[in-house]
Formats: sequence, structure tokens, C-alpha cells
Amino acid sequence: MAFDKSTPLKQAAKRYSQLYMQKTKIILILLNIVFLGCGKSNNNAENSKTDQNAKSDLIEHVKLAINPKYKDWVLFKNGTYIIFNNADTIQNLETEAKKEMKEFGPVYAGGIAGDFGVTSLTKTEGWIVSGHGYGMYTYVNPRELKSKKPEDLEIGLFGRSKRDLDGKKPIIIYINHKAK
Repeated sequence: MAFDKSTPLKQAAKRYSQLYMQKTKIILILLNIVFLGCGKSNNNAENSKTDQNAKSDLIEHVKLAINPKYKDWVLFKNGTYIIFNNADTIQNLETEAKKEMKEFGPVYAGGIAGDFGVTSLTKTEGWIVSGHGYGMYTYVNPRELKSKKPEDLEIGLFGRSKRDLDGKKPIIIYINHKAK
């Protein structure tokens, strides 16, 4: 039987093609998330009411997602929140939260900010996406995703894109602070 020298080359080309397709799929998912979230409506009064309802829903989901033993946390517009264990030692919780969000929120290509973990929630619907930055998590509601049964990769990439938005433009919508 003759040895076919092109076989390893064909196998390498096939593997390269598979890796290229995987990367392409991830890029397409990220582009979908970014571009589909950019649509705007012209009805300001309706948007304001919808935004307020969405904000209230987000706050309630996050309250249920966080272990009740954690009393001090700050929630940002896109669902990222930071839990503070030492809030009583922090002079201004809002300033500190924005500082941490600007430092650990944005995603940079090749950096550790792109790494994530996905946790399914039991007390409310959805998932929490974790990453680098101690105590920083992002809530993802199932209604935000297209797939009815999303995989961790889709959930995680979407959560990371929300955290990136919060990191680049940190707008606080809620502060939960234990009474002293």
C-alpha cells in the first residue's frame, strides 16, 4: 500500500477550516448582538414607560439572583452588577462601582475580560454570567436571546457584550445598601 503524502496536509487543511468556521460563528453571533440591539423607536413616551418597566423587571430579577446574604450591590443599565463585601469601608459606593466597572467591564480582544462562566438561576428565570473582576456579574434574561434553548456560549457571549456596554458607559440604575 502506497503512502499518500497529501493526507496530513488535507487533514490539517480540514482542521483549519473547522477552526475558521467556529471563529466565524462566534464573530457573527457578536455582530448580531451588537447590531440587533441598536434599533430605535420614535415614540418617546411609550419608550419611557417601557424602559421603566424593563428597569423594574431587571432590578427584581437581579434581587432574586443575588444570595440574600449580600446586601451591598450596584446595578448598571445593561444588567451588570457588582457585589461589595466591604461597603462600610467605601466612602462613595457609586463612585467606586463606576471605577470598577470602567476597569473590569470592557472587553478587549485577547484579554481575560472575554473569559466567562454561566450559572443557571433557580429563584428567577435566566442566567448569571461571571468573568474577571471580583464580585462582578451580568444578568441575562431568556427573552433577550433568540434561541429557546440557548447554549452556554450564546448566553456567555451575550452577557459579556452587555458587560462591555456597561463598562464603556457605566450608568447606575439601582444601589442596594444595607442600613447601618
